[in-house]
Amino acid sequence: MKENPDADKQQSNDARARRLANLRPFKPGQSGNPAGRPKALTLSEAYRRELAKIDETDPQKRTFAEVLAEQMIVRAKTGDVAALKEVADRVEGKAKQTITLSTDRREQVERAIDRMIERAASDGHILTREEATAALAAYVPEASQLIH
Repeated sequence: MKENPDADKQQSNDARARRLANLRPFKPGQSGNPAGRPKALTLSEAYRRELAKIDETDPQKRTFAEVLAEQMIVRAKTGDVAALKEVADRVEGKAKQTITLSTDRREQVERAIDRMIERAASDGHILTREEATAALAAYVPEASQLIH
């Protein structure tokens, strides 16, 4: 009895198709792992959870956050500069930091503006210094402060 080679190919193709059935790409917008990785509790979240709990040792039954805030204000009132800074930073937000730029940076900006004007001229366009400064300031915000 002769074996049918076409039947063997058909069986192997069927088996292969079954193995590859689960290997289809995901549809756009569809997650391959909808449940996702379990979220780990971050340190900030753990602090928030603990600070929201009632301090059972407090006679007024305030939250830990309220008790700690009061303690920080008391320390600030006694002249503790670090506590005062912490309270101010939390209430007012941290002060903006200023950046001192060197004359080297100003010279770089001046050269960039000159190159922009030269390139525009070589292309047959007229670019004023103010226009070049404004264009550069769109990419380097401190450029206008350095020039004016």
